[in-house]
Amino acid sequence: LTSYPSPNFPISILQNGVKMTNEPPKGLKANLTRSYLTDPISDRQFFESSTKPREWQKLLFGLCFFHAVVQERRKFGPLGWNIPYEFNESDLRICVRQLHMFLDQYPNQVPFDALKYLTAECNYGGRVTDDKDRRLINTLLNDYYCQDIIDNDVYAFTEIKIFKAPKAVSEYDEILEYIKGFPLDVGPEVFGLHSNADITKNLGEANLLLDSLLLCNSDSGGKESSS
Repeated sequence: LTSYPSPNFPISILQNGVKMTNEPPKGLKANLTRSYLTDPISDRQFFESSTKPREWQKLLFGLCFFHAVVQERRKFGPLGWNIPYEFNESDLRICVRQLHMFLDQYPNQVPFDALKYLTAECNYGGRVTDDKDRRLINTLLNDYYCQDIIDNDVYAFTEIKIFKAPKAVSEYDEILEYIKGFPLDVGPEVFGLHSNADITKNLGEANLLLDSLLLCNSDSGGKESSS
């Protein structure tokens, strides 16, 4: 938490205040839902204003799916990313606006090369410092920014055929209902990982829970001894 010094805002309020963070939702389904409920996608006028509605809705869904995948891969530790990166809603927001702008500016084609570069190298890639992770994020994006997602209504992002873009052109509420049909719990294959990667994730979550419980117990013990 940071703030510019101001005589009208005492520093003691910052020091003693409760700090809160806005964490991404857990799970692919919840992540996709939140993306569609976040500005600017949630703005109906913006959502329906593209001059190329089919390409816009298909690629937008692919972008939101990509956003969920790169965030969910953090839970798998070093198997997901060599370095845990803090991808957030601002990365998605700027990519959404760029996608909308480029589709309108190029009526006869979709500038995939420019979109991939801006997304994987500049916006999301600007946080990536490891060269192998940079290669990975470019490879992942190729599955979501491609001509097949536009032309083929049965094009699936993974081997699990349920995970595909909704048929174009869909209403905003129809897409939210479509996302509700996704399962709550999905395997690591959806994120491009081996099925055994779940073992690493589950062990990490269990260790975090136990460490947190031990930390709470030590804090309460210290207070009792001091009293």
